[in-house]
Amino acid sequence: MSADFAIIPGARMQSVKQRVKSWIESSRLPEPARFERKCDYEGLDQADPGPQKAIELGLAWLCEAQDHSKSCDGGVARHYDLIDGWSASYPETTGYIAETFLQVGLEPGRQAFVDRGRKMLDWLVSIQFPDGGFQGGVIDQLPRVQVTFNTGQILTGLCEGTRLDSTYREPMTRAADWLANSQDEDGCWRKWPTPFAAPGEKAYETHVALALFRAAKLEPGKGYAEAARRQVGWALRHQRPNGWFDKCCLSRPDAPLTHTLGYALRGLVEAYWFTREAELLEACLRTADGILAAIGLDGRLPGRLDQDWRGVVPWVCLTGSAQIAECLFLLSQMTKTTKYIEKARSANAYVRRTIKMNGSSAVRGGVKGSFPVDGDYGRWQYLNWACKFMIDANRAELQAARDIATAAA
Repeated sequence: MSADFAIIPGARMQSVKQRVKSWIESSRLPEPARFERKCDYEGLDQADPGPQKAIELGLAWLCEAQDHSKSCDGGVARHYDLIDGWSASYPETTGYIAETFLQVGLEPGRQAFVDRGRKMLDWLVSIQFPDGGFQGGVIDQLPRVQVTFNTGQILTGLCEGTRLDSTYREPMTRAADWLANSQDEDGCWRKWPTPFAAPGEKAYETHVALALFRAAKLEPGKGYAEAARRQVGWALRHQRPNGWFDKCCLSRPDAPLTHTLGYALRGLVEAYWFTREAELLEACLRTADGILAAIGLDGRLPGRLDQDWRGVVPWVCLTGSAQIAECLFLLSQMTKTTKYIEKARSANAYVRRTIKMNGSSAVRGGVKGSFPVDGDYGRWQYLNWACKFMIDANRAELQAARDIATAAA
């Protein structure tokens, strides 16, 4: 049995049977996957490249993912798999990657990102269902059905596009109308669940409410904000006093991914931004304070957390770590305190130290689903949304540094 298992914190939680199974599987893997696993199990030994370098590497990787999508349609490949290579485009995450590209494209000399973001949105508009919704799964995945959550994520990109070009206003309002009209009276969305996750209500659909709040800023008076607030109210009925959420995972509600907890928290942050309701800020801080206690001094955040905010897996969900870091930076800005900045910086630095700065363009600058790479989330894969959230979190870190410098001047 490999001694590598002792290197990863929490690895002793694995049974002997699990360790042997993992070792056998590893011996059958192609060389790139075996090499990646070996490197990860040796630990985080590379230097932190810093926020700006990580952003540039990540943007370049997402351009690679757009250019190498198997479906060749202008969307962004869902992932690069160390076993199977590039995937087809993923509408859901292409939607909010377009948002990031359009925002980056506002910076001097960055017009190429606007062009790429528009290419993504044009493709998404071409696959929109007539009544406004968007499909779940990757573009070639069946069944092809409208899904609430995926539509919400694409709506964020359409909102950003509408700020740039009125061409996107009509598909934006169709998507927002579809979401508002398909909501149940209590604020929950139940009619159009994804067929690619465990069934049941999802508290992390506050991240769909986020998109409706943004649509409401562009098209006030259409009921979008009211629908978003109803969903947030429903979700808060599943928030425990310590900030943890029931019904907040793709597959394990007893131990949600930091990824889905990150979605839930980011939706709450947006709700407070829009409404300025004190109770929503208090809800944000309850969840943020709970997660804060789970982040180690080195920035390591276990990929799944139980109802007492204890890690229950030995691997890190890098997507969730980045999402939560961004939320902590935003909360620090909103509360005018520095309480959350140190842990946000450490979580960002942990993710950055997993990013390859050299080697093949298929992996250089990308962000893995899990660290180590054989963790249960996005196993063996570099995920496009992990990279998007890493970029957003590091842009938030740079903004926090500018804010601190301004305050000190």
